[in-house]
Amino acid sequence: MSSNFREFINDLEDEGELHRVKEEVDPELEITEIAIRAQKENKPALLFENVKGSKYPLAINTFASDKRIEIALGQNPEEIGNELLNFIEAMRPPKIKEIFKQRKTIKRFLSFPPKKVSKRLPELIVENGLDDLPILKCWPEDGGKFITLPLVQTNSPVDNIPNLGMYRLHVYDKNSTGMHMQIGKGGGYHYQEAETLNKNLPVAVTLGGDPVLTIASIMALPEGVGELEFAGLVRKSRTRLSKCKTIDLKAPSTGEFLLEGYLKPHERKLEGPFGDHFGHYSEAGDYPIFNINNVYARKDAIYPATVVGKPPQEDKYLGDCTQSILKPLIKVIHPEIYDLWAYYEAGFHSFLVVSTENRYAREAYKTGLSILGLGQLSLTKVMVLVDKGVDVKNRGQVLEQIRKNFDPIDSIMLISQAPTDTLDFTSKKTHYGNKLVINATTKSEEINLLPPVIPSDLKAIDSRINKWKLFKNALLVVSVDKEGSEVVKKIINSPLISNIKIVVAVSSDIDVNNDVEVMWGIFTRFDPGDDIYFNKQEFIGAVPKYSGTMGIDATWKGGYQKTLEMQGDIIKKVNEKWETYWK
Repeated sequence: MSSNFREFINDLEDEGELHRVKEEVDPELEITEIAIRAQKENKPALLFENVKGSKYPLAINTFASDKRIEIALGQNPEEIGNELLNFIEAMRPPKIKEIFKQRKTIKRFLSFPPKKVSKRLPELIVENGLDDLPILKCWPEDGGKFITLPLVQTNSPVDNIPNLGMYRLHVYDKNSTGMHMQIGKGGGYHYQEAETLNKNLPVAVTLGGDPVLTIASIMALPEGVGELEFAGLVRKSRTRLSKCKTIDLKAPSTGEFLLEGYLKPHERKLEGPFGDHFGHYSEAGDYPIFNINNVYARKDAIYPATVVGKPPQEDKYLGDCTQSILKPLIKVIHPEIYDLWAYYEAGFHSFLVVSTENRYAREAYKTGLSILGLGQLSLTKVMVLVDKGVDVKNRGQVLEQIRKNFDPIDSIMLISQAPTDTLDFTSKKTHYGNKLVINATTKSEEINLLPPVIPSDLKAIDSRINKWKLFKNALLVVSVDKEGSEVVKKIINSPLISNIKIVVAVSSDIDVNNDVEVMWGIFTRFDPGDDIYFNKQEFIGAVPKYSGTMGIDATWKGGYQKTLEMQGDIIKKVNEKWETYWK
């Protein structure tokens, strides 16, 4: 396991997982296009040694494979999660024999508290501040350059509890950035507390911390469990902290760069737009300003970066890693949960599958509601509940479960005016949206399964349909150029189809034969309250009742954020230079 970022780079190179690029590259768009192509082609991580306008090399795609994640952690992430779960279960109640068996895991817990050390932080002052760093402009319509892999540390001004999060930084000038710090995250709470007290909030940003810290910073940990502490538990050694020079904080001792500064209370500036992991631009908005006192660097520092966009990208591996470590622990508070999985194809928060054991009638809904009250899981947009024997990572098995057990009469829960991800642009108002829970667990009453009936040419139903595909005899996906809602309504009410559980219309930019694109196209482009239709729906008192086939209009709509596309001249440039990058 690597103890710092530079050692991580060396470990990747030793394992054949890193390639050095000597050709000069431009941090504005060119590196993005190279990194995305390299990831798609399963190329190694990249260390750009000659970045235009900067003396510092840039490393990217360092976490963009399962093998690189295992190099970072020293073992498979699922093994860590299961080890922690086994330890907790063995300690209930604690027994001497069980404690002895768990002695290796006890070492992890002894590494939980951070350790203050005298080892110095990066101390070479970067003369021109952020102007000297090889900061990326990732997408053509981004609001500017963005620091994309920062470890942002704050302490609560109320109780001094630290938080380490990853919040993108929109560069305004050499000494200030926007801080995309959302209120639902730890740093956002600290800033809210500081504003209430009318105080500056000190901030330390580490660039190029040890890889376990990077992974811990994006974990959806329970409130009160610190990232610095959890990183120590994962790596089996305490996180080392050293005192900052210009602010009253202790920052990780192993960083390549350190940005020290503060957020003023009630000070905002337009941040964004930014091409985010939903594959679209996120809307610009007013966010706190990070005022930087100094930028420090180690000798021969390496700048870390990542690119997000239409999946799959590097964040697929980081997201899958964090949920692999944490998901076994949810069983501690929810023993009825067998497994759960958030899909990177849908941007993680948009689609979650939970396998659960129903010990009594309707327990699955109770489980679903409980999950929607847990930390970052509260941002889930669509949840499907399945039986405990179903592989939650297997799309085919999930669809089979829907085909066998889904009936709108008793399998749907729509939750309106719920909290949503800041990056989700499908609701009419930021942070306000709707959620869909589908209970596809086995019910006491058997559903009579009949084979699906559809015409050989769906254009017989509606000429606006371009292409279509039937998935597992349960989900019919059609692509259309426009008027998705009208097409969906026409299909679900047509006498030419029957025994289809769900019909979805997607935009014509989605390849219906590509499973990843289909999931991305569906879950990033519909709101459960505004874009779902049924053959029949009525109110019994104040309770809505649905029946028949469920239709979803998941087409791109006016008011949605633009899809990410690279400039033609950049694509041409990278095409022409592609072989030179790999010499």
